[in-house]
Amino acid sequence: MTKRALKRMVREGAFDSAQFEDDGKVRRLPVDRGGWSPVNQGGRGDDREQGYVKTIKPKSVGQAQLIEAIDSKNLVMALGPAGTGKTYLAIAKAVEALEAGKVGRIVLSRPAVEAGESIGFLPGDMEDKLAPYLRPLYDALSDRLSMKRVRALMAEGAIEIAPVGYMRGRTLNNAFVVIDEAQNCTYVQLKMLLTRLGWHSTMVVTGDPHQSDLLPGVSGLAEVAEKFDPVDNIAVVRLAERDIVRHPLVAEMLGVLT
Repeated sequence: MTKRALKRMVREGAFDSAQFEDDGKVRRLPVDRGGWSPVNQGGRGDDREQGYVKTIKPKSVGQAQLIEAIDSKNLVMALGPAGTGKTYLAIAKAVEALEAGKVGRIVLSRPAVEAGESIGFLPGDMEDKLAPYLRPLYDALSDRLSMKRVRALMAEGAIEIAPVGYMRGRTLNNAFVVIDEAQNCTYVQLKMLLTRLGWHSTMVVTGDPHQSDLLPGVSGLAEVAEKFDPVDNIAVVRLAERDIVRHPLVAEMLGVLT
């Protein structure tokens, strides 16, 4: 149908022109799955808006301490069990800083360590082989930005996702750096990563010392955090089971599995 014919049909009343006004716009609708959420801790009765919220709000005392530390320190270590929002809050603050013009780029890094089982030889180029290890970072980014926006920023170089092995020798100026899953880094690797910090930059290191995929005694996260505790210009935030914002069963499981 041509545009002229469509206009004629609208003019003659065959179509209601108002129904086409919002075409092409993506609308986020509230979804009530009837389960537990950190917003509606009682279960049913409060629809949770699934759309993007520009200003993040802490859901626990520990999360509030982490956000305050990121705002006030250039180097922050966030240690805690799974589900406490370490990675999400770090990436959310990174996106916030980038959008506000406080930094020129976001650098996300993660060790390429298999979680207890070998996935064999993967096909494709380097990016294809590393994609399974870096996928959690993409997931957290896409929760704060649309995938179209993420791809555009990555094409511009404003967002970079790289494995730990590719960070050596770099100086990261005017950047917000997030080192995720740092419990899978050795002491030497962490020392190398921490010394990448450049001018006008913020670095957040996240991890759970009790959930390392390395051999016992190889992870350097707990030792580094202990040495940083007395340093005034470095914030070491330790989250606990009470800060878990996933399903409450996660906290119960971690309580009996440790």
